[in-house]
Amino acid sequence: MKARIIVLGPVLFSILLVFGMLSGCSDSSDEPIDTQINNDDTTLISEEDEQALLFMLEEEKLARDTYQFLNDYWDMVQFENIMQSEQSHMNAVETLLKAYHIPYEILENGKFTNEDLQAWYDKFVEEGVVDEVAALTIGATIEDLDIVDLDDHIQATSNPYIIEVFSSLQCGSRNHLRSFVQSIENLGSTYEPQFLSQEAYDAILEGSHEQCN
Repeated sequence: MKARIIVLGPVLFSILLVFGMLSGCSDSSDEPIDTQINNDDTTLISEEDEQALLFMLEEEKLARDTYQFLNDYWDMVQFENIMQSEQSHMNAVETLLKAYHIPYEILENGKFTNEDLQAWYDKFVEEGVVDEVAALTIGATIEDLDIVDLDDHIQATSNPYIIEVFSSLQCGSRNHLRSFVQSIENLGSTYEPQFLSQEAYDAILEGSHEQCN
């Protein structure tokens, strides 16, 4: 495993995450979350941690780009608000990439370096125009996937800054999942978890809206 020591500069790196937390069709947002990397902190970052940050930047972009497409097509408040939240998620990951001097590139909307994420996006925009339930189901699917991937990366790292940021993103995704599922049920349909276990999914849905700070 390759790793490198990064001595972070004299400036405090603050990550302000503003999550779009929705309930049904309401328009609300979270309190900002302030995560700081201390002036003189010397942190070991592994190649695995670098790859986790690069992957999650694009996975959050997958959410943002898909919701932007679906909002343009359906003009639904869920996609408008949660799209803005996903941009803040991208900003948080991007701040860590900059702090650790990890090269990265954000491609144009709908384009991804990761082939799996590109395939997901292509599938989502094709299926998301069928009807509103299909579009909302895609939203729930993205949040379902995001929660599981973030958990995998949290369990795999010992880096406290990555754990803190990814845990905050995961909290936001749980709220987004609740919002999408509620909207699906309001239209008389249901969502079945595709990545979360049934037990974990039920626990999220039975839980209350979270303040992710």
